[in-house]
Amino acid sequence: MSAEELLAELDRVEAKRARGLDRSRPDAVAKQHARGKLTARERVTVLADPGSFVEYGALIEPARETAFTEDLDAPGDGVVTGAVDIDGRPASVVSFDFTMYGGSNGKNGSEKHARATHDALEHGHPLVLLLEGGGHRIQDGLDSRHFAAAGNNPGAVGTFAAMARMSGWVPQCAAMLGAGFAGPTNFAGMCDFVVMTRNATMGIAGPALVKAATGQSLTNDELGGPAVQADTHGLADLVVDDDAAAMDAIRRFLSYLPSNATQPLPIVPCDDPADRADDALLELVPTDQRKGYDIRKVIDLLADRGSTFELKARFARNIVTTLARLDGRPVGFVANNPGHLAGMLDSKACDKASHFIALCDAFGLPLVFLIDVPGFLIGPGAERTALGRRSAKLIFELGNATVPRAAVVLRKGYGLGYFAMAGGRSFGADLSVAWPGAEICAMNVEGAVDVAYRNDYLAAPDPQARRDELITVFKNQRDALRGAEAFGIDDVIDPRHTRRRLINTFNRCAPRKLTTFPPRFRTINPL
Repeated sequence: MSAEELLAELDRVEAKRARGLDRSRPDAVAKQHARGKLTARERVTVLADPGSFVEYGALIEPARETAFTEDLDAPGDGVVTGAVDIDGRPASVVSFDFTMYGGSNGKNGSEKHARATHDALEHGHPLVLLLEGGGHRIQDGLDSRHFAAAGNNPGAVGTFAAMARMSGWVPQCAAMLGAGFAGPTNFAGMCDFVVMTRNATMGIAGPALVKAATGQSLTNDELGGPAVQADTHGLADLVVDDDAAAMDAIRRFLSYLPSNATQPLPIVPCDDPADRADDALLELVPTDQRKGYDIRKVIDLLADRGSTFELKARFARNIVTTLARLDGRPVGFVANNPGHLAGMLDSKACDKASHFIALCDAFGLPLVFLIDVPGFLIGPGAERTALGRRSAKLIFELGNATVPRAAVVLRKGYGLGYFAMAGGRSFGADLSVAWPGAEICAMNVEGAVDVAYRNDYLAAPDPQARRDELITVFKNQRDALRGAEAFGIDDVIDPRHTRRRLINTFNRCAPRKLTTFPPRFRTINPL
């Protein structure tokens, strides 16, 4: 082939490539913008470091071998894939193109998606999914020649299997940026971090399929909007206003994590003094056990200024799970929130905390437990949520975690809730301390007296006086100082020194605890 022929062939290639670019499809782009959304390519541009995107599969066309698919026109087959840099680190990106058949993926588009997933798995870097659309394209899926392989060429595991293998190896992130029923919802469910825009939806099936299967007429939002998936079910970690904010959230989430589990934590320079002591910590936590407060303010004062990033804030508000930094080191805070349900642990709180502990442990982030817990929620309503299994799930994750951890009792640590928040020696905390005035005991004293000493005080000449006497005795035995005297905790500390103690602890700890597990192949999650 001569040079002229070669250049002509290159022109033909570039003309074909251009068919899938935004500038070649102004009407489709205008419709997407009119919905307040970025295009698939614009999303990649906003996410990636400038000029870092290297696309593959741009020349792919949809398969046209099945009935009624000969006229399909979807350059790139409805998905944009490639390699990017995010804050100077490589990642794989998959961006579904809603302007092409509602963001559905055909057989060839699914192969592109699989390629990006396997690249992340093989090379050890994050996978980012920018989702909007209906999953597998129905036109392709109605032919077993395409669908029987379940999305991949022979010899390679499927995309879902690859994502399962990647769990705990590389960070996986999803942004749900519109209607994302079926496949996209399952992709999101496999990810470590899920952000959705306010007009996005998630669910196993959209309104049309639900109507056909059940006769119910429901809107996208009723099936899987933020009120469902962020507030009620906790599938979404964060809800933001628009596409650009979603890209910013993914960048920020990844900034706390290494590219893979073998890499060191991304420690950043810090000008916030390690020994900073805030007098506000003396007043933030009321001594009155019946009064709530905002635990987030405590976390903000302990962490490096401006470094906190809360996950699942709208879900299970009785527990707070926050990524942050201490002297530039990424850490994870798990804190009871007395401002909601008095900080008690229920099923949703256990699910939320156990997932967060697993995330931090997988990628080497030390854990800080801020304890102000009256125990687990009790009663038939709690039991109907399988709290016994979900509480076991939280304890299970703590028992398997190997990262350094610190436990601070701010006000109360009662019962099994104290254990499940890594209190005392329960899970080998590298720092176990309490603030002055904190209370540590098996349960609420009044309730304990009524259960264990009822016969005693009823037999007394003055039952009420005897009951009050017993309550006073036991209340005087639950202070933090007694716990320190018996070495159940390391120390009782000035709240203003908590930041310094946390930083000093993690500075001296190895990245992983020396833990010997039996020769097993895997653990079995209680739920």
